[in-house]
Amino acid sequence: MTRVLDKKAPRGDHPRAPGAPGDPGFRHRLSRRGFLTTSATGLAGASLAACSGAPDGAPEGGAPGDAANAATTPLAATPLAPTPLPPPARPTAPTDAAWAHVRDRFTLEPGTAYMNNASLGMPPASVAAAVAAGYEALSREPIRAKHDLGDAIANRVTPRLATLLGADPGEIVLTRNATEALHAAAIGTRLEPGDEVLITSQEHPAGRRPWEYRATRHGVKVNTVFIPSPFESGDQVVELVEAALTPATRALAFCHVTRGGHLYPVARLCALARDRGIVSHVDGAQAVGMFPVDLHALGCDTCSASLHKWLLGPMGTGVLFVRAGARDRVDSAFAHDATPDAPNYGPPGTAGLPLRAGLAASLDFAEALGIENVAERTRFLSDQLKDRLAGLPGMTPLSGPNRETSCPGSTIFELEGVDAVEAVAVLAERAKIHIDEHQRDGHNAIRISTHLYNTLEEVERVVEELAALRGRASYPGVRSAAESPGGIARDLDVKGED
Repeated sequence: MTRVLDKKAPRGDHPRAPGAPGDPGFRHRLSRRGFLTTSATGLAGASLAACSGAPDGAPEGGAPGDAANAATTPLAATPLAPTPLPPPARPTAPTDAAWAHVRDRFTLEPGTAYMNNASLGMPPASVAAAVAAGYEALSREPIRAKHDLGDAIANRVTPRLATLLGADPGEIVLTRNATEALHAAAIGTRLEPGDEVLITSQEHPAGRRPWEYRATRHGVKVNTVFIPSPFESGDQVVELVEAALTPATRALAFCHVTRGGHLYPVARLCALARDRGIVSHVDGAQAVGMFPVDLHALGCDTCSASLHKWLLGPMGTGVLFVRAGARDRVDSAFAHDATPDAPNYGPPGTAGLPLRAGLAASLDFAEALGIENVAERTRFLSDQLKDRLAGLPGMTPLSGPNRETSCPGSTIFELEGVDAVEAVAVLAERAKIHIDEHQRDGHNAIRISTHLYNTLEEVERVVEELAALRGRASYPGVRSAAESPGGIARDLDVKGED
């Protein structure tokens, strides 16, 4: 692969134009007034009108007597609100220059390279503003804001999210994260003592533990099929899974994209399950927002996903999909009186309405850019990263350029002599570069997840720092993997720390 350096692209610490999201003054203005108007979410209802930083009775730029009118006028119509930012123009190429205006919509601290999106996404300024506006509205007029936020979720989030996922609105419910959705799907699956569930060896703890709960509490048997990391092909995965099915298998659970960035043949596995009357559960935490996902085409019975990762939604948002035709196999985990017509899959209780309503801004962003373009951009960056890493002595790639078996945005590799956990801490502290480790599946690996806001300059920078770390020339006192007995293996149960 030919290495491409886009010299026209801005560096990570390039100055921001006045009034752009990266300008500190812009962030101050967002925190003071007119939050929702920066995101085109359409949530600028009457209860949000008072979100100015002016003292009561004396709005900025207006006479004291204007306050009463402002309290009943939608924010978008008041002279206090800043001009809404238009959605970003759709890039026409995957290069840094074509995406520079998109990068300007983020408020990351200058000089920081964030390359750990697979753990937690970095929302653009419009999403942060929308969430802030929701909480501001609740603090000023709670009941009114509660209804406005609920309407926004019902009208501007759920239907559009369903469209993005290739589902019907009645087939999805919002959750706090993928972990909550995975638990609800597993607990709700109709199983009897002695029934078997098949999972793969590469499941995240959040995808494995609900089935272990069923085994402990309900007498279900959980079987695990070993999938190599990396695996050779989709055929190999299907053959291994098929061989592990038994006449007692009633549910099959697996990742769309593994934590190690491997891409499973989801549609084929779902078809395999369907042909045998087995309920199929997909963990889509590392898929939604990175590349197009069509749940009806994939044919899964349930899918659980985080919306705060690749979709760049507010932290604390997720989704559960249950196919309408699977309602006789998957019950509500919360409502004893649920019916197929009113399945009640959603978790009960008070929800984070500003977070959920803020998803409208995330969807605005994704729809403006096009998920297919996001996939092309993330693939472009990861391809360039793989190309640069190939020049490092002692580097062993675990996620390759094969599009059948690797996702666009995550790059996993081992670097001889480098302890992955320590590398994460050292690069963050000394170089302001945020990456992640992958000390599992028998690997002492590093995971770098590149998203649309990263640049080729950051790719060069992280590779240079890793080379220096391996050579210890710029990192005196840092231990090697051999000097860190056993390393530090993590077994997290929170999808937000995936």
